[in-house]
Amino acid sequence: MGEINIKIGEKSYQLEKGDCLLNLIKKNLPNAKFSIVAAKENGNTIELITPIESDLNIQWISSSSEEGIRILRHSTSHIMATAVKKIFGETKVAIGPSTDDGFYYDFDSNTRFNEEDFMKIEAEMQKIIDADIPFVKTFINRKEAIEKFKKDGELYKVELIEEITDDKVSLYDNGDFTDLCRGPHIPSTGYIKAFKLLKIAGAYWRGDEKNKMLQRIYGTAFADNKSLKAYLTMIEEAKERDHRKIGKEMNLFGFYQEGPGFPFWKPNGMILYNTILDYWRKLHTDEGYQEVKTPIILNEELWHRSGHWDHYKENMYFTEIDKEAYAVKPMNCPGGLLIYRDGVHSYRELPLKIAELGLVHRHEKSGVLHGLFRVRQFTQDDAHIYCTEEQVKTEVKKVINLVQKIYNDFGFKDVHLELSTRPANSVGSDEIWEVAEKALAETLQELDLVYKLNPGDGAFYGPKIDFHIKDAIGRSWQCGTIQCDFSMPERFDISYIGADGQKHRPVMLHRAILGSIERFIGILIENFKGKFPFWLAPEQIRLLPISKNHVEYAKEIKNLLQNFNFRVKIDETEDKLGGKIKQARLDRVCYLGIIGDNELSKKTLTVRKADKEENKEVALDELSEFFNEIKNSKI
Repeated sequence: MGEINIKIGEKSYQLEKGDCLLNLIKKNLPNAKFSIVAAKENGNTIELITPIESDLNIQWISSSSEEGIRILRHSTSHIMATAVKKIFGETKVAIGPSTDDGFYYDFDSNTRFNEEDFMKIEAEMQKIIDADIPFVKTFINRKEAIEKFKKDGELYKVELIEEITDDKVSLYDNGDFTDLCRGPHIPSTGYIKAFKLLKIAGAYWRGDEKNKMLQRIYGTAFADNKSLKAYLTMIEEAKERDHRKIGKEMNLFGFYQEGPGFPFWKPNGMILYNTILDYWRKLHTDEGYQEVKTPIILNEELWHRSGHWDHYKENMYFTEIDKEAYAVKPMNCPGGLLIYRDGVHSYRELPLKIAELGLVHRHEKSGVLHGLFRVRQFTQDDAHIYCTEEQVKTEVKKVINLVQKIYNDFGFKDVHLELSTRPANSVGSDEIWEVAEKALAETLQELDLVYKLNPGDGAFYGPKIDFHIKDAIGRSWQCGTIQCDFSMPERFDISYIGADGQKHRPVMLHRAILGSIERFIGILIENFKGKFPFWLAPEQIRLLPISKNHVEYAKEIKNLLQNFNFRVKIDETEDKLGGKIKQARLDRVCYLGIIGDNELSKKTLTVRKADKEENKEVALDELSEFFNEIKNSKI
């Protein structure tokens, strides 16, 4: 058959034509068998069992890499489906992809699964793994595949295949289980070294509430048991930090059946909410932004003009006014464009920075609603910067600096960036996309910032830089974004008068930093476990008079501190000091002020952090300075 050359870095190996990379590993790298799960050439993933017909220059995909873990998890979802089918024979399978932190598979079964079934399913999965059963890929005629799955009673697979336009489809056999799948997969089940089933949830078939509710089993897999154990520890910690639980305990917000997906903010929550908005407004005023407010409901024609109708209408709410169609805004940009267009602008005004804390509504399916993280109504901290093409890079740099300052002030030190380029459903010419993508890429390079490239993941109107923050237990959250838009100014025919006296088209930079205020508050709650830094805490100081004799002095201190805009309460219960301290800690108060005979006679206050034992005695006339220093330090 002849030999072909496989180049891996600086080394080259010979392989018989038609042989596979798995045999190359077995022969030349036997100790690496389970640590390599696939290979990559020119961005294309090659399975280790794929017959190789020509020379290749490849990189290995390790089991511990991001892509390698996704392959492991995808294969584990098939193993789980195999086990479920074996134990619960009447079960029908739907889909089973990998996710950012695990995998799931949707099942249609007469049996109502519960977490007690996990032990049985996991035991059967382990048997399949121990048997080291190969994943075998085959291609068959589309019509044959339909007949096969009809015969097996797998009607969900039939529905999927009927929508495929290719003549052939790919199947994967894994012992007794055959699945419709594009892959890629590991060579055999023995590659799975660490897995765990996590939870069960309901999921409508294809996410449509009109379809049948299926049972979704979630799990995860890692390259080794150490990584799995660390993840499970993080999951347990995440449960303790659940913002829904803490939000209820701290009386921050609520959700009610009268408005599913619409948060109700309670007094403590409003203090937190408004503190964030006050901080945001001051910072943006200092940075030269002007704030506007646009209507929540706007004529349907506007959304056709902006392009949102074609790309977003499934997520929009509609109404009728005076026999004309209107939409509840899912985004703020079109309204902001109307304000810009209402007047003549000179190049001397640019860059023009317009900010809006805009209330938007998006129609989310009930199955995906999740506390403050996924709601139907939220406020975006939007801003749109209108500038010349020459100003784009300078303005993007300023936004990046502002993003970094804000995240740092909220305690997020670990931030990574992603650059997303033109998607398939984009609007605008090749030329303007090339200019926009180049501007963002060059800006990141000039700032010497490390970023990940996400080809094809930009907004429909422009490429974007996304900001991901890491919380206290290592979870990553995408919040901020900068989008470079040459298209929307064209659609709305906006312009400015240049130095030459002629009309020119501005570039529009869309940007948000917190993203959704609601979601960001949810992230903050979980990051701090409800124990907010002093400047954010709904209750900054609780005064604890030891007896009734000290209450009047406590009121004097409260009035003094409130005059300096500190948030203070007095515990006037008859509990002993130890009980008052315990309750304050449960309420996640930031600082305690203890008042006894000593403090009363000396006109001082004994201060301590609620979760610490160290006391500091502060004179009455120094209290405001003491707490202001803490407040301004953002700790």
